[in-house]
Amino acid sequence: MSTYAIGDIHGGFKALIQVLNQLEVKEEDTLIFMGDYVDGWSESAQIIEFLIDLSEKINCVFIKGNHDVWCEDWLKSDYVNPTWYIHGGKETMDSYATFSKEEKLLHHEFFKAMPWYHIDDKNRLFIHAGFTSMHGVSKEPMVSSFSTDRTLWEMALGLDKSIDENSSRYPNRLKHYNEIFIGHTPTINFGSFEPMNAANVWNIDTGAAFFGRITGMNVDTKAYVQSDIVKDLYPDEKGRNRG
Repeated sequence: MSTYAIGDIHGGFKALIQVLNQLEVKEEDTLIFMGDYVDGWSESAQIIEFLIDLSEKINCVFIKGNHDVWCEDWLKSDYVNPTWYIHGGKETMDSYATFSKEEKLLHHEFFKAMPWYHIDDKNRLFIHAGFTSMHGVSKEPMVSSFSTDRTLWEMALGLDKSIDENSSRYPNRLKHYNEIFIGHTPTINFGSFEPMNAANVWNIDTGAAFFGRITGMNVDTKAYVQSDIVKDLYPDEKGRNRG
């Protein structure tokens, strides 16, 4: 029985299948998806359809990301957030062109049911972006932080390694959980095409939306597999590589 965390997907269905095939997932395993299933490459709707079906066979946890919030709103009301549209929303809308109203409603319910975070029985936190409260996620004053915060990762990256965990100077945010797994902030922004670790935080968003890969990590052993570079799987598309 293994638990795997899957990093941001951003519409890269072909890459997701590569990762799952490499993991050789068994029925007794658990898959924790870190959010941002949509927006970028052309198969967002197809990914959601696949994940709904997968969840009927395998124990899955689907964390909600900021792009998923935008898509959920659109599926509910047809409201097109301008920021969403230019950051992958157009491609997501196009991917739903052949989906019926009933199918879209089913996908909306899927998004709506997603938790903001997951804490397992080993006190490991899985969250798309981060949180700001020094008292932990249960005391977070801004729910939007769960899918948008970058300060948790920045703090972990900048932490003085000489500070002992029991010191009063050690950040309280990091003390609540044995480990924290995040996505949201691509590791390629820091020159790494692989998952990154800082303090007890593991970042497994390896830039699939841009010119990186999708990562699947065994959260116990930290062994991981990766897809091909996602943009190479969609050679006629730009993903979120704009400008």
